[in-house]
Amino acid sequence: MKINTYLDSTYLKTPAQSGLTEEQTLKTVMALADEADAQNIFAVMIRPDYVKEVKNHLQQLKSGVKVGTVIGFHEGNYSPDEKLSEAEQAINDGADELDFVINYEAYKKGDYQVVEKEVFECTKLCLDHGKTAKWIIEIAALTDMQIADLTKRISTWVEEKFPGQEDKVFVKSSTGFYKTENGKPNGATPEGIKIMKANSGKLPVKAAGGVRSHDEAVQMINLGVTRIGTSSASALLKGDEASSGY
Repeated sequence: MKINTYLDSTYLKTPAQSGLTEEQTLKTVMALADEADAQNIFAVMIRPDYVKEVKNHLQQLKSGVKVGTVIGFHEGNYSPDEKLSEAEQAINDGADELDFVINYEAYKKGDYQVVEKEVFECTKLCLDHGKTAKWIIEIAALTDMQIADLTKRISTWVEEKFPGQEDKVFVKSSTGFYKTENGKPNGATPEGIKIMKANSGKLPVKAAGGVRSHDEAVQMINLGVTRIGTSSASALLKGDEASSGY
């Protein structure tokens, strides 16, 4: 199975997290873009700070690789207005796809109005500009029942408010940055993806985090995911085992 068109090749570490300088980080994301172009990978997923330069670079290459970025990353507890502002800037800078971290802590507290508001407003912004929106629910922070319920709520809200555009709105498993205890996975698992798929309605599902080999990527695709986020896209394509958690 050719998996390259399923992949979002990802680099989301800040300079502080990686120990690199700003210049070194920019070189890293530019190299990621070149690799994605050479390997026909669907998209690169990078921090908002680098969207404009990477987009310009890929346009110069006449590349078909999409540029994705993250919004409200990685905790998700930004206000809807803060997420809108960050998303507007990313769109202006040339982002094709925006992966929003949903306010899963507000959801867990039962504050569904806040969550519905951000899903509606941020999704509308993306769709109005011809962009793809993805909602990261952070499955490692949720119980199985919560994974099912939150996925179902997002799919219901989107199907009611944006009929006919559901293929442009994903539900995504994980940020890859959530801290777990006792060795619990912090990214996509087959069990979690099955729950999401069973409750996502017309919305496509993206698996992110924990997909470390070509076989695991194929397994996720066979479970029905449309996209896979990985910081080791090249290794997955070569059939190697990836060391990175994302």
